[in-house]
Amino acid sequence: MINLNLYGWNEKLKQLKKESMHRELPHGRISIVHRTCYDVVSENGLFQCELTGNMMYGKSDFELPCTGDWVIFQPFDENKGIIVDILPRERTLYRKKSGSVSGKQAIASYVDKAFIVQSLDNNFNVRRAERFMVQILEANINPILVLNKVDLGADREKINESIKNLARQMPVIYTSIHQPQTILQLREYITMGETVVFVGSSGVGKSSLINALCEKSLLVTSAISQSTGKGRHTSTRREMILMDGSGVLIDTPGVREFGLAVDNPDSVGEALEISFYAKGCRFNDCEHINEPGCAVLEAVNKGKLDKKVYDSYLKLRREAWHFSTSEHEKRKKGKSLAKMVKEVKKRKTNF
Repeated sequence: MINLNLYGWNEKLKQLKKESMHRELPHGRISIVHRTCYDVVSENGLFQCELTGNMMYGKSDFELPCTGDWVIFQPFDENKGIIVDILPRERTLYRKKSGSVSGKQAIASYVDKAFIVQSLDNNFNVRRAERFMVQILEANINPILVLNKVDLGADREKINESIKNLARQMPVIYTSIHQPQTILQLREYITMGETVVFVGSSGVGKSSLINALCEKSLLVTSAISQSTGKGRHTSTRREMILMDGSGVLIDTPGVREFGLAVDNPDSVGEALEISFYAKGCRFNDCEHINEPGCAVLEAVNKGKLDKKVYDSYLKLRREAWHFSTSEHEKRKKGKSLAKMVKEVKKRKTNF
C-alpha cells in the first residue's frame, strides 16, 4: 500500500473529498499527463486513467487534469480507471497558452515551491527569471532561483550584481551536479510532503538536478551540444517523482516562451518592488510613465531603481493587463451567452 501522505494528502483534502458525490470511490494524485490518459498514484498502486465524456468535452483545456491534481476515479480491470471528479485546485502554476490572447495552460497544482532554474551560460537571463517569479508569486507559491552549472566558471560577483532585485524576493542557490555539496544545499529546501516544481528553459539541467537530488537516474538527460555549447531539451512531459524520505518533485519540459497568465496586473508591481516606490506618488492612479510627482520615475532617475527592472515592469504589466482584460471580456461574453440560453429555455417552457 502506498502512503499518500508522502505525496501531500492531508486533512483539508479529506474534507474536500467528503464534499464530492463520488466520495466513496478511491482517490489519487496525477503523476504524469499523457495525450489521452493520466497516470494516477493511489493507495493501491499506479492506475492509468481516462476521463469521462462529460469531463473531456465539458471543461476548458486549463480545467482538465494537470500534474499534481488530486482526483477521484472508478477503477476497472487491472490498474485501469476512469476519472470522475477533480478536487478543487490550490497553488496552481499557469502560463498563457501559446498562440492565444487569454487562454491559459495549467502546469502543475498543489505546488509549495518552484525552483526557477537557469544555467550560467548563454541561457542566463535575469528578465526571464523575473517573468517566472511574477507568475509563481501570483499563484501563492514560494519561488527559489537556482543558478545551475556554476562549474562553468561564471563571474559570481557580476551575477550577484545583476540579480539584486531578485535576491530580495527569493533565495538564490548556485548548483552543479559536479559539486555534490551544492546538491545537498538544494535538498535542504525540500521537506517531506512538499511539492516542488522545476521550471526553466530547455537545456538548463532540470532533469539532471532531479536525478542528482534523488541519487539515481530517473529522468532521461542529454549531453551538452557540441555546436552551441548549451544543454539540449530532453523532457517532453510533466512528471512527478517522489524523493526517498523527502518531498515530491515535478519536472517540466523547457519552454521558449512563458507568457503571463496574471489576473491582477498590480501584482507585477508588487513582485518587482515598484509598489514600494509607488507609495510616494502624487496621484493614487499614477501609471509611472510620465505623470508629475511620480516617485517611481524619480527613483529611476536617481539610480535607486534599476532602469532595466523598471522597463521589465512596464513590459510585464502591459502583458498582464492585456491578459486580464481579455479574460474579463471572455467571462463577460460567457455569462451573456449563459443568460441568453436560460432565456430561450424559459420561453420554450411557457409555450
